[in-house]
Amino acid sequence: MEYPTYVLVHGAWGGAWSWDKFTPELDRRDLSWRTLDLPSSQVGADPTSDLRADADAVAEVANRAGGPVILVGHSYAGAVIAEASASIPNVERLIYIAASVPNVGESHSDCARLVKVRTAMDKAIKVEGPLLLLDPKLAPLALYQECTPEDRAWAAAQLSTQTLASFRSPRTSQPSGVPSRYVLCRHDHALDPSLQELMAQRCDVVIEIQSDHCPFLSHPVELAHAVLG
Repeated sequence: MEYPTYVLVHGAWGGAWSWDKFTPELDRRDLSWRTLDLPSSQVGADPTSDLRADADAVAEVANRAGGPVILVGHSYAGAVIAEASASIPNVERLIYIAASVPNVGESHSDCARLVKVRTAMDKAIKVEGPLLLLDPKLAPLALYQECTPEDRAWAAAQLSTQTLASFRSPRTSQPSGVPSRYVLCRHDHALDPSLQELMAQRCDVVIEIQSDHCPFLSHPVELAHAVLG
């Protein structure tokens, strides 16, 4: 039996570093994993980097794994793994963590508008031309309020810019037909739990955890149980 590789895809403004507290949980179980930096979430990114560019980057990493893969997408990356899955023949499952799950023709921004709730994260976002920036004073508590002060400061210092094009570009790929799981974060101040409830209805299995928006930093053990089932 060939065990799958977990491809961990970070959300907006993040990077491969986002998973540093979580991957030891996979290592303890002798599970294979890969991370990457999305093109749209890098300082100095091409402002035209959109959902398709991010999905192509994920597909390249997943297909290079050479065996079955499970895609794990956080927040905006829910849209990314949904778009990428059709280009990955060996995908076995999609796992969404406090994520958008757009239907074909919908963007991450379209999903966010499905509920009329203004979050702490909305207040932290600033538009600067083709880029989305985060207020350094407001973003940490919107994203990491249940992390230790040290982890919160560490993560906040690494946040990047995000292209506006990535949020606005719609999903184009048809559903891959593989099983899906949604991890709903009940204490989330970035993607409101009421929106997550709507997104979770688009998945096969829903697991709820008592966590902020980034459980891979604040609750890595609980997240491991939810992801691994």
